[in-house]
Amino acid sequence: MDVFLISGYLGAFAIGVVLGLIGGGGSILTVPVLVYLMGVDPVTATGYSLFVVGTSSLVGALINMRKRLVEVKTAFVFAFPAFVVVYLMRRYVVPALPDTMMSLGNTVVTKADVIMVVFAVIMLITSVSMLRNKKKNIITNVSDYHYHILFMEGILVGVVAGFVGAGGGFLIIPALVLFARLPMKKAVATSLLIISINSLIGFTGDVGVMEIDWTLLLLFTGIAVLGIFLGGYLSDKADGKKLKKGFGWFVLVMALYILTTEFIRL
Repeated sequence: MDVFLISGYLGAFAIGVVLGLIGGGGSILTVPVLVYLMGVDPVTATGYSLFVVGTSSLVGALINMRKRLVEVKTAFVFAFPAFVVVYLMRRYVVPALPDTMMSLGNTVVTKADVIMVVFAVIMLITSVSMLRNKKKNIITNVSDYHYHILFMEGILVGVVAGFVGAGGGFLIIPALVLFARLPMKKAVATSLLIISINSLIGFTGDVGVMEIDWTLLLLFTGIAVLGIFLGGYLSDKADGKKLKKGFGWFVLVMALYILTTEFIRL
């Protein structure tokens, strides 16, 4: 078996472990692993990522439901606008984008280039959010949730997930803490249910539009799910803050690598 293929499946396991350990972040690795290690086209990789992230997050959400950490009502308030937008993005917007986005002299910028650069920027934002130590204040002086703000955040998450195939946990968790007044542990658990709904429904927009290698996709996803169980087991023994910060630095390095690689290609 090819060394890159083996590395790709090890990457799938790592994605699951990270999701199990810190409740998010693992999805940000999925597209780079699929593109650089598995040789999947970037546009196709964003679709595959939705399936991998959605299935893995669903397993994580079910585990947290047994612990009664998931606020189902809040999850669906957030998820409804998000999954509508992500489905429309995958079904109509992404396929409609031209393969050549722009041409400057001898430099041709393709749709795949734009997706990877935007993805790297999302990774930079994610890494900064993981590395910051700023404490978020939980709203306690209102009588109800800020449903309208959750709705708008849901739309934003749908756009991000639809275009780059990432779960958007770095947007979802702060919104749940600030506007749904959830404790951090419940916000992380609830975000997994939201991510699973958005990602799996978004992936249905790709079915029939892109050619899918189901053998690779199901094997990759199955390995990621196994990683979640290990990550969940280790989460009770590990220092979550140190893990999150360490992973934040790793994501930052990956983002810089992707940006450097893409600009060298141009």
